Amino acid sequence: MDVVIRKAELQDLDLLMRWRMEVLHEVFSIPADQPLAELEAENRRYYQKELPQGGHIACFVYIGEEIVGCGGMCLYHEMPSPDNPSGKCAYLMNVYVRPQFRGHGIASRLVRWLVEQAREHHISKIYLETSEAGRPLYQRIGFSDMKDMMELPHENAQNQKKYTYNGTNDPQY
Repeated sequence: MDVVIRKAELQDLDLLMRWRMEVLHEVFSIPADQPLAELEAENRRYYQKELPQGGHIACFVYIGEEIVGCGGMCLYHEMPSPDNPSGKCAYLMNVYVRPQFRGHGIASRLVRWLVEQAREHHISKIYLETSEAGRPLYQRIGFSDMKDMMELPHENAQNQKKYTYNGTNDPQY
């Protein structure tokens, strides 16, 4: 099986968008008839801004002339720290291979390609979110669980009371 990975460019925007929406529908189990015009528009704006600036790297996976998968990576800076002195980070996302092509090592090649892109940008902090189904793939490549991470779910973030810090661990509402 001749697998080729090609970096996406801004001129691939329409193709990127078709694949992004396919991934979102599958990963989030969104019904095909559910309208996502606003989300699609935001994703289009994201690609239009980040691809030319180098803030995002996207790619397509081909077998022959057929695209069978895609992947992406957000590149950004965080405040430098002892575990990441440069502050450079890569967040892998949108890693996807169509179901009928899974089980042939394509996703592994795709992730390794993205990691190599990060390394070429001198990035050592590379992370991702995964499903339980994807966890073994990432573990085989060398990813490990991150400790000490938490998330405030979107629906809760909008409903939080504002508070002031009183110098203790007890928020004052």
